[in-house]
Amino acid sequence: MMRSMYSGVAGLKTHQTKMDVIGNNIANVNTVAYKSQSVTFSELMYQTTQAASGANATTGTAGVNARQIGLGVKTGAINTSIASQGASQTTNNPFDIRITGDAFFIVSSDGGTKNFTRDGSFYVDGAGNLAMTSNGYNVMGWQVDPATGNIKQDTVSALRIMNAENMTYEPEATTKAMVAGILDKNDTNLTSTSGKIMNLMFYDKLGYSYTAKFNVKDTDVDGEYTVTLNSIVNSNNEPVNIGTTSLIAGAAGGAEVAKTNTINLAQGYSWDSTNKILTLAEGGTLDISGLADYNDPAWATLAKAYGFSNVNEFKSLTFDVTHPTNPTQNVTFGMLEYFKNGNTSDGTVTAWTALGITALSNDGVQSQRMTVDGATKLYYNPATGKFDGIGGKGATNFSGITLNLAGLIAPGATESNFENIAVDFQSTTMFNNSGTSTIAASSGDSDNLGKGRKLGEMSGITIQNDGRIYASYDNGMSRLLGQIATATFANASGLMKEGDNLYVASQNSGEFDGIGVEVTAGGGYMTTGVLEMSNVDLSAEFTEMITTQRGFQANSRIITVSDTLLEELVNLKR
Repeated sequence: MMRSMYSGVAGLKTHQTKMDVIGNNIANVNTVAYKSQSVTFSELMYQTTQAASGANATTGTAGVNARQIGLGVKTGAINTSIASQGASQTTNNPFDIRITGDAFFIVSSDGGTKNFTRDGSFYVDGAGNLAMTSNGYNVMGWQVDPATGNIKQDTVSALRIMNAENMTYEPEATTKAMVAGILDKNDTNLTSTSGKIMNLMFYDKLGYSYTAKFNVKDTDVDGEYTVTLNSIVNSNNEPVNIGTTSLIAGAAGGAEVAKTNTINLAQGYSWDSTNKILTLAEGGTLDISGLADYNDPAWATLAKAYGFSNVNEFKSLTFDVTHPTNPTQNVTFGMLEYFKNGNTSDGTVTAWTALGITALSNDGVQSQRMTVDGATKLYYNPATGKFDGIGGKGATNFSGITLNLAGLIAPGATESNFENIAVDFQSTTMFNNSGTSTIAASSGDSDNLGKGRKLGEMSGITIQNDGRIYASYDNGMSRLLGQIATATFANASGLMKEGDNLYVASQNSGEFDGIGVEVTAGGGYMTTGVLEMSNVDLSAEFTEMITTQRGFQANSRIITVSDTLLEELVNLKR
């Protein structure tokens, strides 16, 4: 009778334990990422009153089973349903993250001890750290390698995603631009005084914006147009003084230099008229004193230096100059012929100035700094309407011009913050478009490189499904800030609960190596704006509650009946 009573007591205790687990599950039915638990029972122990005996062939008696009296029940195991995922709860908070898969977030309160959680309800604290909302533990991950700009998967550390460096994105000067669209020869704007207006917006090194204003005009020669830099203004429409020197490199009669992809006529040529020495703009000299004709190999060397395949292309370079008021004074000026014949600027300065060409001289050495009203000739094939080059017909290697802005000083500035801008015209055409030209300029090349930008303020943060964190800025740029690392375990059920939705590694779960893995390594992914809900199944819990209640009642009856038997035993003495 005493054994049955204590068996009943053991039964009460184990069913109470199960009820405790059920109560905890139901209490956490709305706890983020809570993993439900279940209890399994096992027999406590047995008292053997008679051991088992085997059959005896000699006596012919059969074997006898052991006689054992059970002494109750105990809690065999409390299992966590850690592999079962809870439903999704949409929060629309960009810092709420759900993990799909079997990985865990890595968090830490001190940077040393690592805890693990499925609770992805995060926020950014006052120091800019990504942290848990419930307890402030820092979310751990990998940092960006400054040398490569990529993630360096090393020992995890706290992700500080909003520091002073990340709040802004540095400005950049524009270095490339494209001109695209159609030049329709029937467009009356092309023959007007002001021509077809074309604007190019660009940035300097400090992120200030400017607009270069161009005029595109018809030359009355089929397939030939001029593009002229009219002015440069800042964002307040204040003009930037561009001086008297042309800002356009690759102007009419110019050529590309193989080394720099541009020839800047404003850089000049030094000419020693006495010794017939021509000093090239990009360096080096050429003695042409004995060159009677262009068959001399020295001329071929000079032509090759400027990107021409033969001397004939090079020596045909000319300036087509239009007089601003008197068309009868229009001239075609051959550059090489001028140097070859030993001319200087003497006696020609006045005439050239009237025609828009400036010639400056130094003592002893004549330095010709040529400007043709900043105008550049664009050539198109009249038969196909395709772009045919700059500086000469068929010069298809001349894809554009260069705005030499590096020396310009903006209003209010003390030094130049500009970069030269290479402007590509290859995408322009000369097609019929019902008398409307659509030619327009935009910063950046076809790959959107060299576009330039203003100073960018952080406008948002996004977390990709692989845990990479990107900041977006109002200047159109984005920056990788870090990556959320995750941990996986050989036996995730072996993790120990610590409260606050946290787990710690145990000897039966497997160790954490301090580095972690990408969430996508095991086929998982992260989703933002969503949290994982508790995986508690209320219907199952209430069913278990019923069976636990009945089990508890039954065990209590054992104690009651045992007590009645004891009472009868005591009454025997009466």
